[in-house]
Amino acid sequence: MTSVRVVQARKELLEGVGAEIAASFPGITRLGGQVVAALYLTDGPRSMDELCVLLERSKSNVFNNLKGLEALGIVQRRREAGIRHDLYSLRGPYPDVIIGAYVARLRTVVADLRALARRALSQIGDAEGSEADVLRARLGDLARKYELFTAVMNDLPDIDGPLDLERALSHLTPDVLAAFKLAASAAWASNEDDS
Repeated sequence: MTSVRVVQARKELLEGVGAEIAASFPGITRLGGQVVAALYLTDGPRSMDELCVLLERSKSNVFNNLKGLEALGIVQRRREAGIRHDLYSLRGPYPDVIIGAYVARLRTVVADLRALARRALSQIGDAEGSEADVLRARLGDLARKYELFTAVMNDLPDIDGPLDLERALSHLTPDVLAAFKLAASAAWASNEDDS
C-alpha cells in the first residue's frame, strides 16, 4: 500500500512539472507536463493506455500532448516487436530533456526575432519624419541585440536533445562563473537604472 506522503509528493511533482512545462512551451498543456513527470517517475517506457490510467485522462488529450512533446524532442515513441501499440519514454534524463528543449526553442525564437527585426527595418527603409526616425532607432537597437544573440547561439554547439546542465556547469572554472555572475549583475543593474 502506497503511503499518503508518497501520493502527495507524486501529485506535487505532477502538478508542478505540468504547470511549468505548460507555461514554457506553447501548445503543450498542463497535462503534457504531467506526462513528462509521469514518464520520469515510472520505470521504463509506457503505452498511451498506461499513461491515461496513471493520469486519469482521456486518450485524445494524452495523445495530443504526446505528439507535441515528441515534436519538441522531449518524448520519443517506439514500437517493440510483438507489441501492438507504441511505447513512450523521455528522450533522455529529466530535467536534461527539458533544458535541451529550452535551448532549442531559444535558438528558434532568436532566429525568428532577428528575421522580424530585419524585415521591419527593411520595410521602414528611408522613410522620413520623427516617427520614422524613432521607429528606425528602436528597430536598429532590436536588430543589433538579436544579431548579438544569434552570434552567441551560433557559437554554441547544435543541441538536438538532452542537455546536462549540471555537467556543463561543473566544467566551468570558478573564474568563469564569477565573470558570468559579474556580467549578469551588471546587465540587471543596467535594467534597473533604465526604470
